[in-house]
Amino acid sequence: MRLHKGLTINGVTHAAGSEVSPWLVYPFFLVHMGVFGASGFFMAYFAEDVPLLFLFAHGGFAIAIYLVFYRAIFGMDTVKWTLINAALGAGAYLSTIDTVLGAFGRDADDFGWLRHAIPFGYTVLYAFLLRQAVLDFSGVRDTPKQDLVEWVYVIGSALLWLLLAR
Repeated sequence: MRLHKGLTINGVTHAAGSEVSPWLVYPFFLVHMGVFGASGFFMAYFAEDVPLLFLFAHGGFAIAIYLVFYRAIFGMDTVKWTLINAALGAGAYLSTIDTVLGAFGRDADDFGWLRHAIPFGYTVLYAFLLRQAVLDFSGVRDTPKQDLVEWVYVIGSALLWLLLAR
């Protein structure tokens, strides 16, 4: 994968435009974001009396830092379109979150809309990271096969959303 900005990974500086192995990027971010995303999710929906301000400080700071790394790794245009598509996908998220929360005896309507912002933000960033990983690990980025893999990813994601929606 090609870096859009210079970045130091494991003490090694990589210049903007240089190629790095996806194995240097994705395992760290998938695990790290999974842990932070899960903690934000559980604080938002299951921890008793977590102030909204703390939730936004904890999750908002982490999301802002991830966006800085995403911009350096994937480029601003990719991040911009991810955020645009995220805004369009808010309805899909809210229909799915009911199913997830329902498994724990809760409902999205039990929470104010601001309480959904941080878990939604993590969901968007994680979906973005998964798409990038699929493109890089399948070796189709910037090849004629990229369109096909992206369509399969989009259709698979849509089917998953439909299966999870109540």
